[in-house]
Amino acid sequence: MEDKNHRPTWKTLLAFAIIYFVWGSTFLAIRVGVHEVPPFLFAAMRFVVAGLILCGWMFAHGERSPSVFEWRSVFLLALLIFVIDYGLLFWAEQRVPSGIAAVMMATIPVFMALSEIVFLRTQRLTVRLASALLVGLAGVAVLMSRSLNLGGAPIDTAGAIALIIGSVSWSIASVLTRKLPLPSSKVMSSGAQMLAGGILLSLVAAALGEFRNFHPGTVSRAAWFSLVYLIVAGSIIGFTAYVWLIHHESPTKVGTYAYVNPAVAVLLGYLLGDEALGLRTILGTLFVLISVLLITTTRANKPIAALEAEEAG
Repeated sequence: MEDKNHRPTWKTLLAFAIIYFVWGSTFLAIRVGVHEVPPFLFAAMRFVVAGLILCGWMFAHGERSPSVFEWRSVFLLALLIFVIDYGLLFWAEQRVPSGIAAVMMATIPVFMALSEIVFLRTQRLTVRLASALLVGLAGVAVLMSRSLNLGGAPIDTAGAIALIIGSVSWSIASVLTRKLPLPSSKVMSSGAQMLAGGILLSLVAAALGEFRNFHPGTVSRAAWFSLVYLIVAGSIIGFTAYVWLIHHESPTKVGTYAYVNPAVAVLLGYLLGDEALGLRTILGTLFVLISVLLITTTRANKPIAALEAEEAG
């Protein structure tokens, strides 16, 4: 591992800038693409190409292919993460502004905390954690409520439900990742999951008739650029920066992307995507981000260490 004292500061700053701003900007890129390309097909194209590149890179450097048991785990996680979570995100962004979609997806730590309390029992329901969960759910309620007079229309109900299902699916996948046999290389594991997810998304797109409704000649350059941006910047460069940071910085610091990304997405949606930024959006976003901040800092203190200690014993 690179010595922290001799590591150039600019490398760390650049890596954080990538996971903050590049990942935050992918929500707007998705919105641009799904207004011209069927959503599951658009997602499939992103992850098939990104997965092939990452897996090909690892094979070229001598990494072995996942075993049969590991491929089973890979496809299960790909179903939960890429088909259900990302597939529903791409679908929902036809109906929900990109910034709000990012805020809704930021509730993933809320559902992860709930799963740790209810299923894994690796987290205790403290006053702090309970308050954080309530604040996060209040943020979602603000964004969805039709009774609160906050100005601006509440978000589309079907889109909101799809995003919540996606967040729950991601939290379940995060729990299973600790239990399932996966390739030891993080890059190979993620590349394989992207590739498997892209294949499954292609099957979903075919079942929904999206290939019949796709006419490449009618797609604008902006949509094609969005696809390339998602593949190169969002999946390959973003993931590389994330893996590098995980090996050089504390998980708590790296995890700050969870509440920076939604803020970046909301601002970009407002500045570049003509998305509304009213009191409803500001309050809902603020509640969710406070919740995520409280949950992620709480999770960093003890549950993971306690779990590792139990497994080691």
